[in-house]
Order: sequence, then C-alpha cells, then structure tokens
Amino acid sequence: MIKVYGIPNCGSVKKARALLESMGVAYEFVDFKKTPPSREELTRWVQKTSLQILLNTKGTTYKKLGLKDRNLDDKQKLETMLEHPTLIKRPVIESSDTESSSTIVVGYDEASLKALV
Repeated sequence: MIKVYGIPNCGSVKKARALLESMGVAYEFVDFKKTPPSREELTRWVQKTSLQILLNTKGTTYKKLGLKDRNLDDKQKLETMLEHPTLIKRPVIESSDTESSSTIVVGYDEASLKALV
C-alpha cells in the first residue's frame, strides 16, 4: 500500500503523483488540508527519517510564522508541524505492508520514489 501525503496544488506532489501514475502504481492520496497527519503518523515519519528532513524551512508557512528567528526545540517543532501541516515537506510518500514496517520518501526524488515501488 502506497500513500502520498501532501496538498493537491503543490508542484512536487503533482510530479510524484504523475510519476506513480506513469508507472501504473496504485496509491492513496491524503490531502494535508483535509486530513492533517496525526501525532502518531508524524512521529512515525520522524523515526523513519528526521525532523530536519520533514520540516520545510523553505516554504511560505515557515517564513510567515517567523520560525527562523525562534529557537524551537524538536518537541516545539513537532507541535508546530501538527498545528500547521503545510510546514511538512511535500510529498511524504509512505510504502508499507504494515504500519510497523513502512518506508518513506520525503520530497520529490525520482530515483528514491522508483526504488520505493
């Protein structure tokens, strides 16, 4: 089962979805704006990668909230990401047989995405 998390109008999300579709890979799309990630999902992603990779420091939301000038610890960053899901780098693509054995790719990376499927 592959899930693509993001927002529909994001360019990186569009490219990832198009690549999966061109390879004939079935996936479920989860819109962050309609279904924000749960604390459990976000924690699982952090365990699979890192908070530094998941936090989108180049996006509009990061700049609008002035996070660069705030010295947030990891717990505060996680809480802020839960409150503002658009702070999460997109897309987050999760491939799993079970929740305990999942692999994720964060951001659009064609080679990593092809290796995932």
